[in-house]
Amino acid sequence: MVIGLCTVELHLPDSHSLKAKRQVLSSVKTRLRNKLNVSVAEVEGNDLWQRMVLGIACVGNETSHVNRVLDHALNVIRAYTSLNVLRSRIDIL
Repeated sequence: MVIGLCTVELHLPDSHSLKAKRQVLSSVKTRLRNKLNVSVAEVEGNDLWQRMVLGIACVGNETSHVNRVLDHALNVIRAYTSLNVLRSRIDIL
């Protein structure tokens, strides 16, 4: 069993309230879950308007598959024009 963890730090320059941030966050989480069947949670920056850190987890049989899924998750996040990716890291356990 291979476990992959992707940590993504995001900046939302156009967000001016927690409500606006949560709308974007909800959209990102739903898209990732529906498209890639991964687990997603906001792990840091819960009280900040313009910053969030997402944790994305994937489990599989092969390292290459898990790595591909997490790479694809990063591409899905980068497709959002309202988000800036500050940092991302993929760890395979």
